[in-house]
Amino acid sequence: MARHVSDEDFNEADRFPLYSTIGLCIIFIAIGIICPIDISLLLRLFIGVPVLVVASIVVAICAAFNKSRRRYLHQLSALTILLVISASFLLYDFKHPLVIRSAVRWMVGRTIYKEKVLAEPTSARGDLKHIEWDGWGMFGQDTSVFLVFDPTDSLAMAAISRQPGKFNGIPCEVFLVRRLESHWYTVQNYTDQGWGACN
Repeated sequence: MARHVSDEDFNEADRFPLYSTIGLCIIFIAIGIICPIDISLLLRLFIGVPVLVVASIVVAICAAFNKSRRRYLHQLSALTILLVISASFLLYDFKHPLVIRSAVRWMVGRTIYKEKVLAEPTSARGDLKHIEWDGWGMFGQDTSVFLVFDPTDSLAMAAISRQPGKFNGIPCEVFLVRRLESHWYTVQNYTDQGWGACN
């Protein structure tokens, strides 16, 4: 005997694509924040996107052969939206790998990071207090990014100009300075150069 499907069942079924899309977007973003940059890009590019593409194809085929096309079309549209969002994140990450990642990490854990930096001993040579913030690379070609506390905001102009240079309190010339908030900056070194290990 066929089970009668109520409007309430359809409503729940219609909501599922929305919930799953939101959940997958959160997972997709979380991978980009938690994992190292190079690994998160690989995971999203070679696992996340192909899974979404295959899921979209399967849902589209099911919609073509099922009497309840409305449900499958909703799922297909949700997966399409997720694919577009995922592709946008990937493209943006390739061009600006630290912008979203740093902003979210700072928003979520700024208190912890500030405590870690301020607990660092004062440098005898006048270096700004810092900790390693991020990094990526392989085969000996590593790039390091440091979280820096600058009590005088002397890095403010460097963050505005986005030009590489040598700045007071940082021993080596750096590739990029970004401002997180007043007195707090991320400093990206040139590849294969650590703090104080100048090439």
